[in-house]
Amino acid sequence: MLRPMVDADRQPVLDLIQATGFFTPDEVKVAEELIDIYLKNPTQKDYFIVVIENEKKEVVGYLTYGPTPLTEGTWDLYWIAISPREQGKGYGQKLVSFLEEEVQRLRGRLIIIETSSQPKYLPTRKFYEKLGYTEVARIPDFYRPGDDRVIFGKYFR
Repeated sequence: MLRPMVDADRQPVLDLIQATGFFTPDEVKVAEELIDIYLKNPTQKDYFIVVIENEKKEVVGYLTYGPTPLTEGTWDLYWIAISPREQGKGYGQKLVSFLEEEVQRLRGRLIIIETSSQPKYLPTRKFYEKLGYTEVARIPDFYRPGDDRVIFGKYFR
């Protein structure tokens, strides 16, 4: 089941972010800040968060997204994470499909996703490509020397 995040989901989501082993401590802090903005300020419109549950009603994934400031119809997928024990079961694809449907419902025209060029992110990049996202830009040495920012995009007409 896919639904908006609620307060009770905060710790399970933070736990699954940590469990992935993909995010640095600073990145985890940023994810936590966005979660807190979303949960504590229900009238804000910059960040939206949904979670997905397995058949046992356990939170196994989450997605943070929002409209890109100062653009017309562009949206960012800020964070997506699936519990390592639940990866490969279609939860990530369901979250991205939800985002695409939501963006199109709101007359959005473009979704942007940024990720790292590190080898451990190769499966992530392949996942986005499989879903029809194209690498639209790359900034060499963005995060640190040897770690490019890879930007994917998908347009909707």
